[in-house]
Amino acid sequence: MRAAILLTACTCWLLLGHRGVAAEPVAQPNIVLIFVDDMGYADIGPFGATKVRTPQLDKFAAEGMKFTSFYGTPVCSMSRACLMTGCYNARVSIPGVLFPGAQIGLHPDEVTLAEVVQQKGYSTICIGKWHLGHREPFLPTKQGFDSYFGIPYSNDMTIDTQHARFAKDCVFREGMNEEQARAAAIKHTVPLMRGGEVVEYPADQATLTQRYTAEATRFIREHKAEPFFVYLPHTMVHVPLAASDRFRGKSANGLLGDAIEELDWSVGEILQTLQDLQLDEKTLVIFTSDNGAASGSAAPWRGKKGSNFEGGVREPCLMRWPGRIPAGSTCNQIAGNIDLLPTFAKLVGVEPAADRVLDGRDISPLMLDLKSGPVRDTHLYFTANQTVAAIRQGDWKLFLSAPMNNAAAKKKAANKTQPESGSTGPVLYNLVTDPSETKDVAAEHPQVVARLQAEAARREAEIKEHRRPAGQLSSTK
Repeated sequence: MRAAILLTACTCWLLLGHRGVAAEPVAQPNIVLIFVDDMGYADIGPFGATKVRTPQLDKFAAEGMKFTSFYGTPVCSMSRACLMTGCYNARVSIPGVLFPGAQIGLHPDEVTLAEVVQQKGYSTICIGKWHLGHREPFLPTKQGFDSYFGIPYSNDMTIDTQHARFAKDCVFREGMNEEQARAAAIKHTVPLMRGGEVVEYPADQATLTQRYTAEATRFIREHKAEPFFVYLPHTMVHVPLAASDRFRGKSANGLLGDAIEELDWSVGEILQTLQDLQLDEKTLVIFTSDNGAASGSAAPWRGKKGSNFEGGVREPCLMRWPGRIPAGSTCNQIAGNIDLLPTFAKLVGVEPAADRVLDGRDISPLMLDLKSGPVRDTHLYFTANQTVAAIRQGDWKLFLSAPMNNAAAKKKAANKTQPESGSTGPVLYNLVTDPSETKDVAAEHPQVVARLQAEAARREAEIKEHRRPAGQLSSTK
């Protein structure tokens, strides 16, 4: 267990112009980034799942690298902001979850993963759940993606009855038409978009994984002769869960298992396409999740989605690049989705702009060299309200105030009872000796508490000083 959660050293923030450990030069890879919604740490075979069959991901892990300390955030939009910008969500002013009535989105001036690789001539596509603003100024096609196909936010939401743009050939299902679609916002009834237009309403969620996969493999085939970036943020396994007839009722873990097994199939289809086109050794494929499990398993960590316990933010992550990433390897060092933008910049040969601050680091040394030293050992945990909830540094994790699980928090707040730890003050855990975060050792280590409090305050102050605004719609739009 100790090896599985080994902690490492370095800082987690930098100016865009700053350089970390240098990796040896590499040929520009194609990039496929598969980003699952609400998948828990132990929801797939490589990370301990026993009730679902994930042979494609098992093979993926055997041929690539498994990251055991890879971080997202507690919920959806904030995690995607981190991923796209290389920054903590608080730095780019994106709260936990954006809803169809939101007047904000990721600021068009932000430099995204797609815009980084576009500088080197990459063709780019976003397929799936965007959730960084569904209005025209914030859509993927305004953020560096050549094309977009998917649901613009979570699949349990509604349509924006006022601002939805329906394509002339929009397919209306379940007896709907445009007039009915605009008459009422119905929960779990969401639009499927291509570009900036709704092409199907309500979206047939049972077929989404199949259609997303077909879109991705088609794009790869069409762009096989040029560098490409496929960003595939799946709708599943966010509720309402769904799976196609081919997978529904086939797993040993109910509909959740069916959806996971279909995602595993999807990964296999993409990898097979790369092999068929002889692009396997030219393509970096990354598989991870946005936040902790909503209904699945976060074992061995404590907490689930909505929580800043490890189970709410530590994500399954696999990376595969034959001939470059060592097969069957494991990285136990701290990394996270904020690190992907500076890493992509390094791999494709882009010098990041020097006019803004990043929080991520280039983790290509971790990916390519098993003997590489650490990249960073400090990670900040933010709430949906964009405040620092906790800080991890080395073996230690300090909650600045008493932590609570998401469901328990609501219950205890309603009852006005004390938090789970019995303390209202800082709570300290040693993640090596207590990976499940069950024993508060703050009283035994006051110097550690004081050091981490000061470090968290310093870093939060720096983020506030260099905070950038979200994109904002005028009230008249």
